[in-house]
Amino acid sequence: MRHLLGIDGWRREEIETLLDRAEAHLPGGSASSSILQGKVVANLFFEDSTRTRTSFEIAAKSLGAQVLNWTAQGSSVSKGETLLDTVRNIEATGPVALVIRHRSSGAPHLAARHVRCAVINAGDGTHEHPSQALLDAFTLRRHWGPLDGRTVLIVGDILHSRVARSNILCLTALGARVVVCGPPTLLPVGLKDMGAEVTTKLDEALPHADAVMCLRLQVERQTESFFPSTREFARLFGLNPARSDRMKPGALIMHPGPINRGVELAPAVADGARSVILEQVANGVAVRRAILEVCS
Repeated sequence: MRHLLGIDGWRREEIETLLDRAEAHLPGGSASSSILQGKVVANLFFEDSTRTRTSFEIAAKSLGAQVLNWTAQGSSVSKGETLLDTVRNIEATGPVALVIRHRSSGAPHLAARHVRCAVINAGDGTHEHPSQALLDAFTLRRHWGPLDGRTVLIVGDILHSRVARSNILCLTALGARVVVCGPPTLLPVGLKDMGAEVTTKLDEALPHADAVMCLRLQVERQTESFFPSTREFARLFGLNPARSDRMKPGALIMHPGPINRGVELAPAVADGARSVILEQVANGVAVRRAILEVCS
């Protein structure tokens, strides 16, 4: 695997091989910590990020690499430099991999066609976020083993979510049943073609889910009103303690972050016993170590 641009097109055995490799990158695992010794990994983040950028940086450094953290703010982008000029100039400094987050769907794919080093998609527009889907699947697999026969309910702003798209592709490839739920205005066409089931009735879907993945309302990507108010959204689609109590015994609660507390997740639920949100963050380092190992 030279690049990681998306989950689309991956076969089950390819996903499982990478997740198996991530197991070796957990603390105390058998993977080498000097795979990238003397090499450079460049994080190119054209959008703000905490979890993904930090996770890739820690993963790269723990493998022995030096890390270049580049952000659009304060760069020549403000002077009109294009994406391709930026990635070509950064590549010229010698990194083995470019980790790219960009507001435009397809930006990492464009970069990959014009550089020789590996390109890893850290989230592009509303398209995909492959490493997030892989760490989510990894987290579920550590709790359940194989995902066959399990039901994962994804709730919230599906329309603008690259996380939802990558997770639908990844989880269905691993044998899980994926149900997506949200207001009709936030459910894009094509979800069934991707393998997901669709509902607008959260309270009916909750008791059947083995895991519930709540998604942030991406107000910054919304150019029109998709629902009356955040208060109304929270009333109909927010996961509060009463709804959490109606979930299956042992069912898990997930969120890719950042959380709008009191909107998609009540604080008591986000921090409750069912929540594996911080496990997702911790597992992200092992998964991204595996990605860097394979791509670099």
